[in-house]
Amino acid sequence: MKTAFLGLGVMGFPMAGHLKKSGHEVTVYNRTAAKAQKWVESHGGRAAPTPAEAAKGADIVFCCVGNDDDLRSVALGEQGAFAGMAKGALFVDHTTASANVARELSQMADQKGLRFLDAPVSGGQAGAENGKLTVMVGGDQGDFDKAKPVIDCYARACVLLGPVGSGQLTKMVNQICIAGLVQGLAEGMNFAVKAGLDPAKVVETISKGAAQSWQMENRAMTMVQDKFDFGFAVDWMRKDLGICLEEAKHNGARLPVTALVDQFYAQVQQRGGKRWDTSSLIHLLAHS
Repeated sequence: MKTAFLGLGVMGFPMAGHLKKSGHEVTVYNRTAAKAQKWVESHGGRAAPTPAEAAKGADIVFCCVGNDDDLRSVALGEQGAFAGMAKGALFVDHTTASANVARELSQMADQKGLRFLDAPVSGGQAGAENGKLTVMVGGDQGDFDKAKPVIDCYARACVLLGPVGSGQLTKMVNQICIAGLVQGLAEGMNFAVKAGLDPAKVVETISKGAAQSWQMENRAMTMVQDKFDFGFAVDWMRKDLGICLEEAKHNGARLPVTALVDQFYAQVQQRGGKRWDTSSLIHLLAHS
């Protein structure tokens, strides 16, 4: 398959690499050209100076950027990907963005004779590097069937959840669940330390029961060690939770815990933790 990949951040860089390793032809674009050149040096393929150039002749154009505005900037305009794509080509967006921008770009793609899927991912940098992401997709069945074998290069699960926007809405559910879970884990680990328990033994024991979670197994011990210089940044989590809270205003869902945890993350940011891992919620409890 002839592909393009737009956005070579901590997620996009390894995702594009898996496409190349799987035998697909890959042209990359990144806002910072040096990053694209570094990818080419690591994986081969070629770099393009604009999204439109990268998208020329591609069967599927993949995108993984920061937010709604970043997404519009690489997709639209004279130098945007849509301008370079041939009719019938498919744009697959892995950005965690709003459902509204997904629907907006889908409509614009349709007007140009293009196809569109919103396909946000979960699994973090490690999932991207190990090719084990979970991909939540919104769009048409035919487009999904075309994209899935390619997405499977870096996914352990790839599921079509409904029409365009459904992938983004499902990612919102994912972030809502994580927010409350991480706060609960932070409180539990802080309680264990204050109570004089051995946190390692506590985690070893309760992770065999109903309290078990990915966050517990991967973040509990780094939490109590004040290690946060890795993982999913607080800045990005706040961006995601903002999307969730905005969507909830429209669909009527009540998100009291999510709103509270979002404010806790704001306090972490004020402590200089903008790039800390999301598990840094415990910092507010341990260093109050």
